[in-house]
Order: sequence, then C-alpha cells, then structure tokens
Amino acid sequence: MIGELGRRSSTALLVHSALIQAVTFLVRPATTYRALELDVPGFALGLLAASYAVFPLLLALPIGGLVDRLGERRLMAIGSAVVLGCSAFLLFWGTSVPALVAGTALLGAGQLACVVGQQAVVANNAASSRLDSAFGYLTFAASLGQALGPLAISVVGGASVRPNTQAIFLLATAMSLVLFLTTFVISSKVSRGRRTAKGATKGSAAALLRTPGVVRALATSATVLAVVDLTVVYLPALGAERGLTAATVGLMLTVRAVFSMVSRLGLGTVSRKLGRMKLLLLSLAISTVSLGAAAIPMPEWSLFVVMAFLGLGLGIGQPLTMSWLSAQAPEGQRGRALALRLAGNRVGQVVLPSVIGVVAVGLGAAGVFLASAVAVGGTMLLLRGVRLDD
Repeated sequence: MIGELGRRSSTALLVHSALIQAVTFLVRPATTYRALELDVPGFALGLLAASYAVFPLLLALPIGGLVDRLGERRLMAIGSAVVLGCSAFLLFWGTSVPALVAGTALLGAGQLACVVGQQAVVANNAASSRLDSAFGYLTFAASLGQALGPLAISVVGGASVRPNTQAIFLLATAMSLVLFLTTFVISSKVSRGRRTAKGATKGSAAALLRTPGVVRALATSATVLAVVDLTVVYLPALGAERGLTAATVGLMLTVRAVFSMVSRLGLGTVSRKLGRMKLLLLSLAISTVSLGAAAIPMPEWSLFVVMAFLGLGLGIGQPLTMSWLSAQAPEGQRGRALALRLAGNRVGQVVLPSVIGVVAVGLGAAGVFLASAVAVGGTMLLLRGVRLDD
C-alpha cells in the first residue's frame, strides 16, 4: 500500500498510473507512423512531439493550484475523460497533420491532469521518509504502462514496417474507457487538497523557484523527460531508416520501459545508501552513453542492449525529483510544487524536440539521438553544487 491509502485505492491508483502511460505510449508512436504514412518531413516529427507539451505548458500551474483546492480524484476523472475524447478523435478524424497535432496536444493536456492528480495523492498520503519508495512504486506502474503500450503496437503491427494505425487508435479508445472507469475505484477520502484554503497556495511556485538549486534540478527533470519523448518519437523513425519492422521497434520501446521499471525497484533503499545526488548523476551518465551508442549503426540485438541501459538511466531521475520537491513543499501546496516540476518538464518537451528535431533534416534520426546525448550530458554540469538529499 501507499501511505494511508487502503489496498483497493492503492491498487486502483497504480492501475490508473499504468493505464494513462500505456495509452500515451500507444498513441504517440501511432501518430508518428500515421505521420509517416502522410510523408511528412523529418522536422515535422519534432513539431508533432512538441505539440504534446503545448497545452500542458499553459495549464500546469493552474492545474496544480486546482488539485490542492478541489481534490485529486476529480482532476484525474477530468483528465481521463479528455484522454478518452482524444483517442476517439484520432480514431475517427486523425487523417491529417493538423488533426494529429490537435489530437496530440489534447492527449498531453489529459495526461497532465491524470499525472498531477496521481502524484498529489502520493505526496499527500505518504510519510516524508517513504517518499522515494512511494514515488518509486507509482513510477514503476507508469513504466509498466510504458512497456504495455509499445507491446500492443508489436501485437497489432506484426511483421509490417508500418502498422495498421486505425487498429491502434481503436485499442487506445478502449483502454481510455477503462482508464476513466478506474478513477472511481479510488476512494474520495484521499483528496486532501479540498481542505486547503484558497489562498494557501498563492506565491508558492515563486518561493520554490527561489530555493537554491531548484531551477537546475527542474531543468534536469525536463531534459530527461524530453529525451524519453524523443525516444518514443524517433526510435520508429530510426527503425524505418534501418529497415526494422514495427514489431521490432515496439519490442525495443518495451525493453526500455521494462528496464525503467527495474531501476525503480528498491529505489528508496538505493537512494538512502548512495544519496539522491550520486544516484541521479549515475543515471545521467548511463543515459548519455546509451543515447550516443544508439546513434551508431549496429546489429539489431545490440540496439536492444542499448535500449535496456537507456531505460535504466532514464528511469531513475523522475521519481527522485518528485520526492525531493514533495519533501520541500509544505502540506497543502504539494500539488502546486509537483505541477511546477511538470511545467518545467513541458518547457523541455516543447523546446528540446523542436530544436533537436531540426537535426533530423541533415543527420536523420541517428543525429537526434546524438544531440540528445549531448543534452543529457550537459545536465550533469548543471547539477554541480545542488543538494537533493535534504
């Protein structure tokens, strides 16, 4: 169980976390394949990736204040409904680049609401000494969803290089319906935010930004998440360049997600032994090397190994920054603190794919992975002097 949550609510929360990621990691590669069907240029894929973050970038902080005032479960229900509508929209009308961009943007908005609600449930119900472990469980479930989504592409896509995207969008719509219904299995008693006075969260984002090291830590979190996004978007493109089938690419994305799950098992214990900062730097170093290796032509089996190490590296940073910010924020303001982190993530998801996507014009998908390695390696320099260990 997580914190004070009952077994039923804990299970439903983890299922909800897995499902939203499964839908996201099913729909986003599918939009890439649909865009490839439409013969869009390489840089347009970067814009498609960035569109996922546009609405969340504008809505993150307001949603953070809203969850503190109105409650987590209600926000999760709204987000799930948006994701359901988005999946249905892409199923029936996702036949043009503008429609794909619009659908991707709506997906980002719905996913944001779900994730803020989920993280606030954990932050408000777990003891401070158990935050690393609690967020480890939550993000473990998220990684499970990130593995199941691409695996579904492998099942639907089979041996074809470009799968049946219409069948994928139909599956996503069915999964989104289950996601929406799962929200109501979570007890309404977990919603601590509704007891917070309306003015209690005012100014908390600015106060957090003034805390030494916060901006650099947020930049690290944003870079890591943006690179996960770029992997989801450009690994299919890299596979197409190298003649890999959709099933193979789907399995590679699944391997990356599975090893992200492995990295989150026992995260609390490892963090206490090594310290958050040493563990975070180690994860960044592994990610940098793996991204650089992916850009090198290699046998198919070797790329599977690279994806495994990339999953290990990228899987650690997100739960550590979640628990650190939750520990820093006072009770009643944790939704705002977590939304601040997500807002920073969305900045990275808008800026980094747009900039790195330009690389694809001249160097192709391999160049995108190489540029991503440079970006992640650069964040290690940003963290000099930052303390994440309380």
